[in-house]
Amino acid sequence: MAPLSYLIWLSTRESIRADMAAGLLRHFGSAEAAYRADGAEYDLLQLPSRLRRSLLDKRLDSVERILEQCDRQGIALLTCQDGAYPERLLQLDDYPLVLYVKGRLPRVDGEVAVGMVGSRQCTPYGESMAGRISMELARSGAVVVSGMAEGIDAASLKGALQGGGRVISVLAGGVDVIYPACNRWLYQDIQTSGAVISENPPGTRPDGWRFPIRNRLISGLSLGVLVVEAAEQRSGSLITAHDALDQGRDVFAVPGPADAPMSGGTNLLISRGEAKLVRSAWDILSEYTGQYPHKLTFPPPLTTEEADARLAPQPVPAKAAEPSRPPQLEEEQTPRMGRAEFERLGEEQREIFLLLEECQLTADEIVGRTDIPARRVNTALTMLQTQGYLKELPGRRFAAAVRFDQDR
Repeated sequence: MAPLSYLIWLSTRESIRADMAAGLLRHFGSAEAAYRADGAEYDLLQLPSRLRRSLLDKRLDSVERILEQCDRQGIALLTCQDGAYPERLLQLDDYPLVLYVKGRLPRVDGEVAVGMVGSRQCTPYGESMAGRISMELARSGAVVVSGMAEGIDAASLKGALQGGGRVISVLAGGVDVIYPACNRWLYQDIQTSGAVISENPPGTRPDGWRFPIRNRLISGLSLGVLVVEAAEQRSGSLITAHDALDQGRDVFAVPGPADAPMSGGTNLLISRGEAKLVRSAWDILSEYTGQYPHKLTFPPPLTTEEADARLAPQPVPAKAAEPSRPPQLEEEQTPRMGRAEFERLGEEQREIFLLLEECQLTADEIVGRTDIPARRVNTALTMLQTQGYLKELPGRRFAAAVRFDQDR
């Protein structure tokens, strides 16, 4: 049995906390040794009775099911013993033994990763500030880390994606469980420009008690955490801020009106000196330019109009009523590209075309979502337009003008 299987077995014992799992791994030296231990060895550790019973259950059928699910759904597994596992998480006493990953997880240890959290019931002010700051962070080369809840989480991730940056979304449930369901599009976009990760196996429900536990990973992956809006009482965002302080991370906060309920928590962090006041991305990036000069760039700032245009929801064009036209006619009349045509394109042209078949993007956004240099992206866009495969839309956005039909 591979070491991975024993790590999954240990991390999925009933009622085990992450700090307990990490402690057992340290005590026994390996997950396999923890698996092969007997009741007498567990008794010496004075474990809770439920956990002891679960450790004595040596069946591995649940592990096999998890591995099968991951293989079937394209979920990668990263263990605490892998070289690519974030060192920042290993600094925690309660690091996860296993991370489940969909997408491409950046090597965060060498990146300016900034966690962004805030209220689900955010105000328009909070949503706007989260979107603008995260877009500025992404355009400067920072990696944005957040959850995927409605409100500040979604606004932060959307802003970073619109800035052409890389993002990491840490889920409370399994990486195959989209919550809330309305963020399905965001879930898909994140995997193109970064990763969705969780410490829980596929199929795990995002129960409410899992969110505060999850928060330590948002702060743990980051150099600092920005709180955009948070109530003063019963706020998960303040839990994340205090996790960050306990982990030795920086904490930042966006101020708000003194009488605004959703600014009570952020104003409190600032007034106590626990958080640095933030009005723009520079207030955060200035803390890290000396340590990460090769990672950060400072492009010309967007105008207010340009920023608003990027962050505005994409309108859905209204269709004229044509009752006599069969609904499938429009798709039937869309030009098709056969496999032979597709294969004649260069590798970078194929990658860009498939990306633009899914969504409309600017050249800068394509650069942010691929590993292709800007000069070659512009060349590929010109070639694809010349051949009639792409169309340019208002705002210098591009979209596929034909559909790729693999069966032709």
